[in-house]
Amino acid sequence: MELKLSDQLAIERTRLANERTFLAYFRSAIVFLSSGFAIIKLEVLNEIEWIGYILIAIGPILLLIGLFRFMYVKRSIKKFY
Repeated sequence: MELKLSDQLAIERTRLANERTFLAYFRSAIVFLSSGFAIIKLEVLNEIEWIGYILIAIGPILLLIGLFRFMYVKRSIKKFY
């Protein structure tokens, strides 16, 4: 069965939205990592150094969540269409 043009365009929009969402997760992970390193390196912020370590730990976890979600949605799109 051939998909209509409107259906094909909807699938393409969904695919592009999935990519944008992954890039948002990636960008957030980079911000968490860089903020964590900045807090640890600045001597003025010694009292909250523990927050830096937490941010560094959250960064890769956030990236993995984004990657998992991206792959899941990508497979779902291919499976149904």
